[in-house]
Amino acid sequence: MFGVLRAYVLIALWQARPGLAGYDVADAVTFCFVTQALIGPMQLFGGGLTLPERIRSGDIALDLVRPAPLQLWTLAEDVGRAAYLFAVRSLPPMLLGAALFGIVVPADAGRWAAFAAGFALALVVSFAWRYLIALSVCWLQDDRGVAVLSLVLTTFFSGMMVPLHLFPGRLGDLATSLPWAAMVQLPTDLYLGKASVPETLALQAFWAAALMGFGALATRAVRHKVVIQGG
Repeated sequence: MFGVLRAYVLIALWQARPGLAGYDVADAVTFCFVTQALIGPMQLFGGGLTLPERIRSGDIALDLVRPAPLQLWTLAEDVGRAAYLFAVRSLPPMLLGAALFGIVVPADAGRWAAFAAGFALALVVSFAWRYLIALSVCWLQDDRGVAVLSLVLTTFFSGMMVPLHLFPGRLGDLATSLPWAAMVQLPTDLYLGKASVPETLALQAFWAAALMGFGALATRAVRHKVVIQGG
């Protein structure tokens, strides 16, 4: 229902302003349902990781002595979660959108490959960002405030609501260069064929590497000092 409402809003906007942001009506509807499909796998509303509760309960101590690195172990779990949600929460909205409105479908294998690479990098960026939010519990003891701030930033800067290309001037340039755009706007542009593939994948890879690097440093800090509530 949320996707259908968004589709009608975007249809009305693009009928009033044809060619806005380089999209036509079909692109706008496709944008709606592709971004809708990314909500679950990218966990755009936050959460998806069990680390905060494990830190509060003290179970994080067991995680830190496992032979597998905590960050990569958690990433593997998150990839499994994303794969399941892609099957049950991404494909049905896309099929519904195609049935009700019709959507743009990439016509060549190259665009599908670019989207697949962009989707994979977006998933790593999303995980790395949420991993940092989860680890903040070690120092803040409660992640709710940080999670709310993350939700606001992700909602506004990811392109989940409207294409970031609608943002004016430098704000639009800034928004499309931030890590939240790498989760939604950039893979959607790759799907629509509206972005340079090398530059887009390079920007996503930069944020994936940077955030994973920060996560590795934070994990190292956690190993030296773990603050545990209740144990």
